[in-house]
Amino acid sequence: MVEDSGLDIMSLNKYCNSSSSSSSSEHDKKIFSKLKLNLSEDFPQKNAEILSGQYGTNLLLVGIALMLGNATHNPLIKEEYLLSFLTSLMILQLIWMMWYILVQKRQKNAPTEKDAHATTGWIRGECYQINVIIANNNEIIISCSWVVGYYVGEDACASPVLAVYPVIHATHTIAQVHFLWFHIKDVIKSFKTLDRFGVMHAVFTNFILWCHGVMSETEHFMNNRMRRLTALGFTNLTIVLDPEPICNCTTSTCNMFFNSLAYLYPFNIEYHIFVSAMLFVMWKNIGRTIVHSNQKRVATKNHCLTIGPVMGLLALASTIGVLVVYITHMESLQTRLSAISMFYIYGIVILALMCFAGAAGLLIYRVDHMPMDTSKNPSRQLDTELLFGSSVGSWLMAWCSIVAVLSTSNDPPYRWMNFTYSVLTVLEKYIQNVFIIESLYRQKEDGEREDPELTTSPEVFTVTSSLASPYNGIINQAYETPERPCVSLDNEQEDSKHACGSLSKPLEVSLPRENKVVEPLKVKKQVLKNIAIFLILCNMSLWILPAFGCRPQYDNGLEQELYGFSVWTTVLNFVIPLNLFYRMHSVASLFEVFRQV
Repeated sequence: MVEDSGLDIMSLNKYCNSSSSSSSSEHDKKIFSKLKLNLSEDFPQKNAEILSGQYGTNLLLVGIALMLGNATHNPLIKEEYLLSFLTSLMILQLIWMMWYILVQKRQKNAPTEKDAHATTGWIRGECYQINVIIANNNEIIISCSWVVGYYVGEDACASPVLAVYPVIHATHTIAQVHFLWFHIKDVIKSFKTLDRFGVMHAVFTNFILWCHGVMSETEHFMNNRMRRLTALGFTNLTIVLDPEPICNCTTSTCNMFFNSLAYLYPFNIEYHIFVSAMLFVMWKNIGRTIVHSNQKRVATKNHCLTIGPVMGLLALASTIGVLVVYITHMESLQTRLSAISMFYIYGIVILALMCFAGAAGLLIYRVDHMPMDTSKNPSRQLDTELLFGSSVGSWLMAWCSIVAVLSTSNDPPYRWMNFTYSVLTVLEKYIQNVFIIESLYRQKEDGEREDPELTTSPEVFTVTSSLASPYNGIINQAYETPERPCVSLDNEQEDSKHACGSLSKPLEVSLPRENKVVEPLKVKKQVLKNIAIFLILCNMSLWILPAFGCRPQYDNGLEQELYGFSVWTTVLNFVIPLNLFYRMHSVASLFEVFRQV
């Protein structure tokens, strides 16, 4: 017996067998792994979660403090200071993402565990979500190039930060899309404390960029509104327009770059809030133990998808028309009232149809008494919380409008239209939230796996010796229990003649299957798919209008008479970004509902 070493006496490696044949390198590896385990146990992971959350919250508060100071155009806090802070945040996130990717490449022998449910309603592997992220990514890159072009026109007097910020922003966007594409489903098990702070830093960096985009878009919208009201003769305004900039454009294309940026604000805003939510799911998955399931997602062929897409496309086309007419008619005093009335009529029709579609979907669910899926799923839980959280903004705006309509003495032609529109806004979000959440939490029905329309491959079973001893070990892809008829497979396993022939001779001919359960199930699925498609297009329509300047809540005057200009403008500046996020998030969630039906 070899004498124990000093480290063995300290019991750092007391479970290792000491023998003359063991090498010193293996001995050192075991000591290091034991020491690493002890260090990780000394620092509770719950503390790391709390500390990283507090770090992100304080990071957000610092950013908001700088943005509020800059919003007052106080010379003590210049725009260069805010942009420098944002640039430093993005550079730190770039450094962490590069470090994480390099660590993952060095650990090729130990593949990272993946969460199959993470971002299924957002980006990875789904055509719609990929297009959303890539499209917003391209819009941000274009906007960054336009900011650089604007800086070139002011290079004689503008700060270099105005040119550095868009370059870093574009680099940050490209690197972040790459990171999301390849690593958003990772379940981090090593360097958990450091990665918790890194992911949380990325979450709040994107959230601060979202806040900055919202404030920039709001300021631009308010300035345009004040100029339009001044041109119409409204001189008693309680807000002062921005003074002329000290640094003016020196090239003919400078103003074109500056004016074009306003049309890219919605894409910039939606991109950062989407990414922030996805990274938050990744943060919640750190150190999580994933329970793997062999259940595969089933899918049906999209037959009979006519009513939903057609009605949704009609709603989308009418939205474009309403947007154009509203923006053009608001420039004239004679057509302002008709433009506001047109918006409310359009909104009442769309919201009523959405309420009817959501109620029909819930009625279908009430007929089928299926249990809810209560398994732990951070992505699905976040979807639910975001739906409720973002609904608060629209509900606040709607109830303020209802109170204003019932209290005011003013009686414009759209007064009760505004009341009906506000009531339907509350009801529509209530029904749609319940429909989406119940769709995401419902368990799969047993009959779904027997649908002949399924495009997925059948399950693979191994025939045991007790059932077919001469074919022990042979894989039978169509075996089912004796209580069920065996279904033949077309164009598959041609070398085995029939998929059911491995059991016995009489089972070579497949038995016809009854359609009593299949047909109602297929009809129910097609109705739900049409409802999901229609709601997707309607939510896109209701996102387009406020995103591109169609906001009658600023112009109808009813709420402003009751609450005052400053209070009502503050409320709208808070709730409209939440409403925009709700609509886009509903589109993503409804797309996931469409896939799961």
